[in-house]
Amino acid sequence: MSETNPAATAPVTADAAPHRYTAAMAAEIEARWQDFWDAEGTYAAPNPKGDLAGDPELVARPKKFIMDMFPYPSGAGLHVGHPLGYIATDVFARFQRMTGHNVLHTLGFDAFGLPAEQYAVQTGTHPRASTEANMKNMVSQLRRLGLGHDKRRSFATIDPEYYKWTQWIFLQIFNSWYDDEAKRARPISELVAQFDSGERAVPGGGTWSALTEAERADLLGEYRLAYASDAPVNWCPGLGTVLANEEVTADGRSERGNFPVFKSKLRQWNMRITAYADRLLDDLDQLDWPEAIKLQQRNWIGRSEGARVDFPVDGERITVFTTRPDTLFGATYMVLAPEHPLVEKFTPAAWPEGTRDAWTGGHATPTEAVAAYRAQAASKSDVERQAEAKDKTGVFIGAYATNPVNGEQVPVFVADYVLMGYGTGAIMAVPAGDQRDFEFARAFELPIRCIVEPTDGRGTDPSTWESAFASYDAKIMNSSNGEVSLDGLGVVEAKERITEWLERTGAGVGTVNFRLRDWLFSRQRYWGEPFPIVYDEDGIAHPLPASMLPLELPEVEDYSPRTFDPDDADTKPETPLSRNEDWVHVTLDLGDGRGPRRYRRETNTMPNWAGSCWYELRYLDPHNSEQLVDPEIEQYWMGPREGLPHGGVDLYVGGAEHAVLHLLYARFWSKVLFDLGHVSSAEPFHKLFNQGMIQAYVYRDGRGIAVPAAEVEERDGAYFHGGEKVSRLLGKMGKSLKNAVTPDEICAEYGADTLRLYEMAMGPLDVSRPWDTRAVVGQFRLLQRLWRNVVDENTGRLSVADVAETDVDADTLRALHKAIDGVRQDLEGMRFNTAIAKVTELNNHLTKVGGPVPRPVAERLVLLVAPLAPHVAEELWRKLGHTASVVHEDFPVADPAYVVDETVTCVVQIKGKVKARLEVSPSVSEEDLEKAALADEKVVAALGGAGIRKVIVRAPKLVNIVPA
Repeated sequence: MSETNPAATAPVTADAAPHRYTAAMAAEIEARWQDFWDAEGTYAAPNPKGDLAGDPELVARPKKFIMDMFPYPSGAGLHVGHPLGYIATDVFARFQRMTGHNVLHTLGFDAFGLPAEQYAVQTGTHPRASTEANMKNMVSQLRRLGLGHDKRRSFATIDPEYYKWTQWIFLQIFNSWYDDEAKRARPISELVAQFDSGERAVPGGGTWSALTEAERADLLGEYRLAYASDAPVNWCPGLGTVLANEEVTADGRSERGNFPVFKSKLRQWNMRITAYADRLLDDLDQLDWPEAIKLQQRNWIGRSEGARVDFPVDGERITVFTTRPDTLFGATYMVLAPEHPLVEKFTPAAWPEGTRDAWTGGHATPTEAVAAYRAQAASKSDVERQAEAKDKTGVFIGAYATNPVNGEQVPVFVADYVLMGYGTGAIMAVPAGDQRDFEFARAFELPIRCIVEPTDGRGTDPSTWESAFASYDAKIMNSSNGEVSLDGLGVVEAKERITEWLERTGAGVGTVNFRLRDWLFSRQRYWGEPFPIVYDEDGIAHPLPASMLPLELPEVEDYSPRTFDPDDADTKPETPLSRNEDWVHVTLDLGDGRGPRRYRRETNTMPNWAGSCWYELRYLDPHNSEQLVDPEIEQYWMGPREGLPHGGVDLYVGGAEHAVLHLLYARFWSKVLFDLGHVSSAEPFHKLFNQGMIQAYVYRDGRGIAVPAAEVEERDGAYFHGGEKVSRLLGKMGKSLKNAVTPDEICAEYGADTLRLYEMAMGPLDVSRPWDTRAVVGQFRLLQRLWRNVVDENTGRLSVADVAETDVDADTLRALHKAIDGVRQDLEGMRFNTAIAKVTELNNHLTKVGGPVPRPVAERLVLLVAPLAPHVAEELWRKLGHTASVVHEDFPVADPAYVVDETVTCVVQIKGKVKARLEVSPSVSEEDLEKAALADEKVVAALGGAGIRKVIVRAPKLVNIVPA
């Protein structure tokens, strides 16, 4: 650290009190100390090795890795709600440094994304130019807050040297498969060796050597963790791109833009996240996350136990998953989702003889009926398809399947209430036990067979029922085939017996199913990471060698994907990259021994989630061009240790809205990298904290249009804008709502330290709270009183008393050490609002006592404030004569002798009413406390000579007297 003293260069402010703490002084102090911290590398966290290696003493300390969720550099800049989490992690990081930790705290930018691309489409500005300008502005705004980030470690996902490794990770996932027996990912080369040696049989017989290159590629694609497939996707014509399930709203529209979304079949890249469903679920138990977030992930993964059952169809089969195999004898028809690939396979050219008119939808052939119904279903959202409407729709596909438990031929329908996104996309319909099946069966005149004995008195004849009956407590009936009988059994026992029979006969197998679907990983966009994949003349995908990474985005004239009529479901994507012929078609030597060949590049890009799946690792070793991360460095910062069985970041702070998107995806990537031996941490984030939201009042005129909040006047409890009465409602803060307050405004009026204190003092960090600019001044006054307790406002000199701690009065020492004890506990528990309250209480005590503040008290007060208001603390620390930065000073430790109260107040009640209060020792015995209470003059007077039936003593705080 430098021996220079920037405090010495502070100017004198022309004022009635020339050295009073003002906004102008705060601005000067803050800018000067920010420059000092940057110049001195105050927040540099040393690695154990490499180009960021540093002070061995710091490396030897316990480490803390503290992270904020990746910010996106918006063109609108920051409002005061955005920095809430950043200030909180900064306060916590500063406290950890002062309690003896080597702290890694930095911030980068998640800079790929749709907003920059949309801006480019509108203005012709390259997305990189607008994004870099936005980042520059955001860096400036954040710097003004005094955040203690290690700036050597910052980066943006759009940096080629960053997305080189995003592409490299994609290739690791592409070149791996999940071994269900070993329960981990393994290199795809090991799977090839198993096929080649015969250790693993080639499906359909034959040998690996006899397969063509295309056949090998198709077979490996069934195993790869990253694979391309023709599958039903969420196609949004209005955006011109495909969306992941998580990007579609509950009413079937795009989360961004609110356009209709349709089901369409396209060839897209996917991540086989479903292979990790069990581990993603089980490992949640070891994470220190909010239970609400864990529950969301558990529900999204959606684990359910049951059986897979095969229903034969003309030598083929339809496989269903059911959680109730005990009801198989009640299955009287089957339903396939409209998108199911078997629909076309099993749909004949003509209707079978005897097909009912109600089943055909009025079409001459099954092919016509199915095509028309599929078109109808594609226009509905998943929510609409599953709505509990009474009118069920569907058509018979012209085929029958065999129920394996009784040999019955059951008709196969296609209906939109069955989705491909759950189970196998096919169901066995048991209308007696499922309300949707019941309604469908009634609409299409299908049999309903009672197989669970009703317990509500309705009887066993379904023709008399008004609804289905389902129960886990009833007995099974009408379920016997001569080989197995479930009659009279309870549900649990019946499920076990039928599953055993299914497995013994080869008709099915007990299994676990998940709601989680594979992650759709393709976007029809320009502004994203290019896939490191090329295709040969046969359409076979080949990975680029690592030496060709990064594959950088080419320049294009038109940034926009082709968009279509939002309601036209029959359109197909056209990507911006596909229009760059020179980039798309290339001659490359992939180093596979075949020499230069002609290839076609993948023209989709990765989704914006890709870059944030691993960014915690780049913070550790940001300049490494040879490895994803040095293993020793990764082990140091993120490796497993006591209390962190899976390793990970020590504290991760961000919004709860990312529960099933970013957090789930990042966990998946971490587990793949862990399995392949690239990292020691199987989880990315050990402790998660979700901060609340800073809200603001939205004012709307009679048309419902938001008006500028700053121009609204309050009169007699009502609100007016330009003389017109307006409504007020608490909501989000934002530019479009005309209620945004920027941190720049508050910093200009009060200083960054005041803004930091106000945001931390507003309430518990995990609770949303309303912004009130008028209340900010309270924290500004706290800093003014703090300044006044250390510095003479007229001379600028210290006003503290240079005395020993033994000369400080007992009351002040008690106030000091109680504050130290409370603030330390509060900062450790991230209870910043109560920590500030305790600092305020101590500061007010010193103001009330008057006179020069004793140096031992003043120094500790400054140290208590340092994590919360670092600029003023740094300034006062130097004025107190210290040459080293306050950032790495030791946080005060309380003397237990002063923390315990000398006396406590004991309440004395008679008949439940308070009659006296006694000041007693905290260690007073019940016997002595009773004697003192009964001897008190007020108690004696209140009793008036009456006898005492009972005295209840709860030392040291309560005595309750019951008169006779």
